[in-house]
Amino acid sequence: MTTEYLSVSALTQYITRKFDVDPYLTKVYLTGEISNFRLRPNAHQYFSLKDDHAKISAIMFKSAFSRIKFTPEEGMKVLVTGHVSVYGPSGSYQIYVDSMEPDGVGQLYQAYEQLKRRLAEEGLFSQPKKPLVQFPKRIAVVTSPSGAVIRDIITTVRRRFPIAQIVLFPTLVQGNEASADIVSQINRVNQIGHFDTLIIGRGGGSIEDLWPFNEENVARAIAASQIPVISSVGHETDTTIADLVADVRAATPTAAAELAVPRLDQVLLELRTTQNRIFNDEYQLIAQEKLKLKRLRQSTIFTSPQRIYETFSQRLDLLSQRLKSQADQLTTSRQGEVSQLNMRLQMVAPTYFIKEARQKLNMLNLRLNQSQTRNLNAVKQHYQLLVGSLDHLSPLKILSRGYTYTTDENQHFVSRVADLKANTINVHFTDGVVNASVNQIIKGKEASSHGR
Repeated sequence: MTTEYLSVSALTQYITRKFDVDPYLTKVYLTGEISNFRLRPNAHQYFSLKDDHAKISAIMFKSAFSRIKFTPEEGMKVLVTGHVSVYGPSGSYQIYVDSMEPDGVGQLYQAYEQLKRRLAEEGLFSQPKKPLVQFPKRIAVVTSPSGAVIRDIITTVRRRFPIAQIVLFPTLVQGNEASADIVSQINRVNQIGHFDTLIIGRGGGSIEDLWPFNEENVARAIAASQIPVISSVGHETDTTIADLVADVRAATPTAAAELAVPRLDQVLLELRTTQNRIFNDEYQLIAQEKLKLKRLRQSTIFTSPQRIYETFSQRLDLLSQRLKSQADQLTTSRQGEVSQLNMRLQMVAPTYFIKEARQKLNMLNLRLNQSQTRNLNAVKQHYQLLVGSLDHLSPLKILSRGYTYTTDENQHFVSRVADLKANTINVHFTDGVVNASVNQIIKGKEASSHGR
């Protein structure tokens, strides 16, 4: 009996058929945490779903992905529906997701975000970064002794800068005890000292695999390191707390080694270039100085020194002429000022004021005499007017017209009959006085009738 061997394709097709006809796999309701997710715009999405004990690959076609209302993120816990089948080319089974809903965030991812936010608020990520040594002599590497990280670092450093010494500090990079071991090795490197650079690294993996580098004690040990730290944990898309605290982050161990050391051939080339540039600069400088010396030797000061004195002599003559001209101008200006001052002095001299006062006094005397003469004439005229008026009002003037006036024995004026006190009166005429005796007194109307 001949045994018939199946081809790999036939076996895969058989297994695929088993998956496709299984009623329990045609409609699967699954809950899990998203892992290895990288958003591909306008394309199919490839990722994994996992829990604490298992992981399954997942694919969500563009048409199904365009219907969800949120953006999946690494570590997000989701509820999905789909069917399970086998992908023939790789022979691996996977779930084809038709729908997806968020179901919270995974515990590790949530713890990562909380620690990241707390350390950021504390300022641990924004503290000043220590610069890397340009030409390190000794480099400490904290990583697993059996992983590819140390081999990549050693290969890169030997190729680029073989004079640098690499010292491995073997440590656990995965598991519950890894964080304490990493902190211990970091502290040991700082205690030993004499290291220029410290590289901390491990290969890629899930968030669980990289979790020791998300522990708070590791972050604080890196921040407290006196030696510049280069972090190279996981792949380029992985970002751990250690990456955020470190002075420099490298995407891969090879990139970490390239950041830690320069290329020796380039350094030597730069040194030779710098040496040549210095030689050329010195040569050009010497040539320029020689040219300057030649020009100085050919200058007038050495070939015809007397011409220097001719120039200064000519300048001296010009300056002398300018000095004389300015002195004459200054003297003329000062003489004019003196003349003006003399005129002003004459105007304010006492003799000028005395002469002016005398002229003023003579004018005032003349005006006084004229005023007195006018006043005297006016007084005389006024006096004559008063005399004339008085003459017109004088009793003697009245007496000369035939009037008389009477006084009693005591020379009291008698204007009425009632004033008579005695029988003797004095009648005054213009040319004398008559003493008379009163024989009869006629009063009032009787006197009027008696006169008639």
